[in-house]
Amino acid sequence: MSRNTLLYTEMVTTGALIHGDRERFLRYDNSEHPVALQLGGSNPQDLAACARMAEDWGYDEVNLNVGCPSDRVQNNMIGACLMAHPKRVAECLHEMQAATSLPVTIKHRLGIDDLDSFEHLHRFVETVKESGCTSFTIHARKAILDGLSPKENREIPPLIYDHVYRIKQLFPELEIIINGGIKSLDEAKAHLQHVDGVMIGREAYQNPYPILAHADGEIFGDDDPVTDRLEIAERFIPYLEKRIKEGAPLYAVVKHLLGLFHGQRGGRQFRRHLSENGHQREAGIATFRDALRFVSQTANPDED
Repeated sequence: MSRNTLLYTEMVTTGALIHGDRERFLRYDNSEHPVALQLGGSNPQDLAACARMAEDWGYDEVNLNVGCPSDRVQNNMIGACLMAHPKRVAECLHEMQAATSLPVTIKHRLGIDDLDSFEHLHRFVETVKESGCTSFTIHARKAILDGLSPKENREIPPLIYDHVYRIKQLFPELEIIINGGIKSLDEAKAHLQHVDGVMIGREAYQNPYPILAHADGEIFGDDDPVTDRLEIAERFIPYLEKRIKEGAPLYAVVKHLLGLFHGQRGGRQFRRHLSENGHQREAGIATFRDALRFVSQTANPDED
């Protein structure tokens, strides 16, 4: 859908890469470029080793996640809890930069728990930038580490976009990217009047077409025409065939396309057919093509 937007992997812990199935976590398809490897960890040497892996595997960027609020990562000093330890974060980023020529970036929250004032955020950025890191992606919510689930932490703490704007004003030399609750390109364009970039998470997954199919033209100035939804699905089939030959179950691959026809006539039947039939052992390309029959070749008006 887009050639220019930067794709992030899910967060991968340093332990998973150093001690686990490295290929499982690092492999990707060439069509995914530009793609960033997002790491979780707090040991500078381990993060440096994983940053080298990112370069060896051809990633375009390596990112340190200091925003994930789950209990599992907290207990291992990973994610948002590191916002209480800015000097440790700076040390981690310094070692990562020393280990790779790739851009090393950070993603974090406005704060955590009671460390949620703008002054704390300012001190955090000021300390971390001493590492040499120049790109900060800021989720414009704080994280409440004790009492809220990861899902609730994506929805309940209020969004304070102005705090991200103020960081950009105070640190004009830094690349500041805003994240959190952004659901359209129009919203992204409004934010781009104040910051350097926009990260979109859930909406790009649940309803990808309006954002990703138009981003290249509207944000990046790419003159190529927008591809329609059905053509996007057809273009996906060679990749799907390859993954099935490698042993991947159909649904494990196509579940990421369930939002492609969101709001379109036949979209609900498309999702239902794949959800009900994609798990079967014999499910294959024919199952996917059967699902596509529910959606029209011609563009239909959105039902929403």
